[in-house]
Amino acid sequence: MNEVASQAVERVIASTRHLPGALMPILHGIQDALGYIPPAAVPSIAEALNLSRAEVHGVVTYYHYFRSEPPGRHVVQICRAESCKAMGSDELWSHACSKLGSDGHGTTKDGAFTVEPVYCLGLCAQSPAMTLDEKVHARVGVEKFDRLLARAGSAA
Repeated sequence: MNEVASQAVERVIASTRHLPGALMPILHGIQDALGYIPPAAVPSIAEALNLSRAEVHGVVTYYHYFRSEPPGRHVVQICRAESCKAMGSDELWSHACSKLGSDGHGTTKDGAFTVEPVYCLGLCAQSPAMTLDEKVHARVGVEKFDRLLARAGSAA
């Protein structure tokens, strides 16, 4: 972990370790600051909270939201919950993974896009839904997905 990341981790830990149930606020704070939770941060978090490294690692790896590697320049999250699946998100998911050359938890070789599953974006009545760089999009089919990616790629 580089010095900038290390300092960010220490700042987050120092500002939130006093909270009840501080592990989740710390993990969210680190991911908000860095875009991911570096594996090298796990020992510092564990020590600050008097937890084992295994406990911290278990929480990081249990939740789909947390990343252990830096994301691409653009993050695509496709809803995999029941309503979206019923309205075609399986096709959208397959298309996105194929188009981006990912298994659904990866970043393209050029570092441009990361594709991830998400479980409910709160747009069940407008399924299927996805986010692109934290902006929510509803009623996304293959064609709309391709347009959104093209627009994001040209803005990079």
